[in-house]
Amino acid sequence: MSSSFDSGANLFHHSVAIALGALSERGRLLPSILFAFLWSTLVYDPIACWTWNPSGWVYKLGGLDFAGGTPVHISSGSAALAYSYILGKRAGYGTQKLNYRPHNVTHIVIGTVFLWVGWFGFNAGSALSANLRAVMAAVVTNLAACVGGMTWCLIDYRLERKWSTVGFCSGVIAGLVAITPGSGYVPAWVAVVFGLGADDALDIFAVHGVGGVVGNLLTGVFAADYIAHLDGYTKIDGGWLNGNWIQIGYQAADSATGMAYSFTVTCLLLILLSLLGRVVPALRLRVDRAEEEQGIDNVEIGEFGYDFVELVREVKPVGFPDDGESEIVGVEDRSHSRATMVRGSKEAQAESYPLQAMGRTAVV
Repeated sequence: MSSSFDSGANLFHHSVAIALGALSERGRLLPSILFAFLWSTLVYDPIACWTWNPSGWVYKLGGLDFAGGTPVHISSGSAALAYSYILGKRAGYGTQKLNYRPHNVTHIVIGTVFLWVGWFGFNAGSALSANLRAVMAAVVTNLAACVGGMTWCLIDYRLERKWSTVGFCSGVIAGLVAITPGSGYVPAWVAVVFGLGADDALDIFAVHGVGGVVGNLLTGVFAADYIAHLDGYTKIDGGWLNGNWIQIGYQAADSATGMAYSFTVTCLLLILLSLLGRVVPALRLRVDRAEEEQGIDNVEIGEFGYDFVELVREVKPVGFPDDGESEIVGVEDRSHSRATMVRGSKEAQAESYPLQAMGRTAVV
């Protein structure tokens, strides 16, 4: 009972964290906490119930979802899509004002490693005991992650002629998402197919929503009864590998219903919170334009992740020529830092200008 509760709590935390990724750079924290409680109660709980409860309609129908393709990834990906639509586009979206470069590649790699290792508990742990089925789930999880990372990296190279570390990490996560529903049902060689089919764009809905749907459908194709029975007691009809042609229909019904339910209820919850925010300003879903330009770190938390961000925001040249002779060579206009790099004319470069930095004057 304890392992079952721990596994369920782990899946729940993942779902909420994924959905709240849509707040990036424009959402307020307080209403998101209220949304997390409402969403987990009215969206995640019903979907998890109909998927894994013996009385649930998907469970009775014969749908296969070992570790959370629909309750975790499809539901949270759809919720993130709805949240993004309700919040609206970020200031400067579609222009050079938004910088899409990776924030910190080292942190991306470290985070990917944490997720990769943690996913063994996420998938293999869904067997709820140390048996051969859990071992097979761990094996296919690792294979799908490897193939997903290599696939994304190869496609990146074909398009950009660069071996992208960030692309590899994105592919790893997409592969892990895709294998999740079938990890306890498919043989090892099939994990390669899950990894190959997982490449998509760099956003929550594409990786988690679309990845979850792909994983669900492929589970209907490649589920094998002998893999499920490795725990000694689970019996299924399998998928197309076992000649059970209707299984992919069950998987499609589960995916479509979970996506539609999550998206619709999420929209209704956010509209309700938006109306409530008109009465209670603290519950406004989105910061205003001025606050967005200052950055969420500053407005909502009052702290910066890096000291230089605060410094660059406040440093400005005193007496720097503004007569059109300056040549702007690069603008790094991020919504969280608003940093601008300026190179002056040759005459201006030869001189030293005092800088007014946060009320202090310095000479460089």
